[in-house]
Amino acid sequence: MAQRVFLFILTNIAVMAVVGIIASLFGLGYYHGGNLSGNVVQLMLFSLLVGFAGAIISLLMSKFAAKMSMGVHIIAEPGNNADEAWLLATVRRFADKAGIGMPEVGIYEGEPNAFATGAFKNSALVAVSTGLLRGMTREEVEAVLGHEITHVSNGDMVTMALIQGVMNTFVVFLSRAAGMLIDSYLRRDNDRGPGIGYFLSSMVLQVVFGMLAGIVVNWFSRRREFRADRGSAQLMGQPNSMIQALARLGNMQDAGQEMPKSLAALGIAGGAGQWFASHPPLEVRIAALRQLPNQ
Repeated sequence: MAQRVFLFILTNIAVMAVVGIIASLFGLGYYHGGNLSGNVVQLMLFSLLVGFAGAIISLLMSKFAAKMSMGVHIIAEPGNNADEAWLLATVRRFADKAGIGMPEVGIYEGEPNAFATGAFKNSALVAVSTGLLRGMTREEVEAVLGHEITHVSNGDMVTMALIQGVMNTFVVFLSRAAGMLIDSYLRRDNDRGPGIGYFLSSMVLQVVFGMLAGIVVNWFSRRREFRADRGSAQLMGQPNSMIQALARLGNMQDAGQEMPKSLAALGIAGGAGQWFASHPPLEVRIAALRQLPNQ
């Protein structure tokens, strides 16, 4: 846990450092006073910078961060380990079938789950937990691997980073634009520089707009889960294995609870609630798979 917190803080420091340097070089983010019209272009550029910097840096660091935070053991040479050899062979078969480069394959200690990450589909990482390997049959694990390979072949990591970047941009722009208007109304003077109304209102609105943006991001995430389930069924040649894997996952206590937020959206399970859930309920996913014909 301490290592995950450290990596989270380190990533955010890196993002803020990059944003600060670029903003300073280009003179972005400077508040000129109550006249919003004189700040719109500058605010738009600043919002784009802040909105996409974190998403892109997180994407580029995703494999490294996943290996460190989850303690992933990368399978380089399986040696005499039959399970590791089977994992490598299965992932290679699915990767060839999906038309992508062979991902790195890893195992990590934890509750039943699996994830895929990486900035590029031809050099991704697919990892499964020891809990998943112990609790599922090989056919069920194979279906889970097909689900994760589909995430990679669909470019879901990049898609989620772009969606997050767009939402971040809107959040930054709208919260600060509204803050300028509120500050201008409250102050009614010609003083330059932001007032307390700007700082308070923009901070509150950023939280509110951020929550609304989270609803949109998670809606896209849930759509991708259905696509990844269908992709697994196509790679397996039938949907029954994926149905069995999801049913088994539903019977496993605490499934998916150990996934950090940055990886949860690309795991096989995770999220709770409705609007803020990164994954649809397992029973809904199973029902959708039952509608697919056996191939």
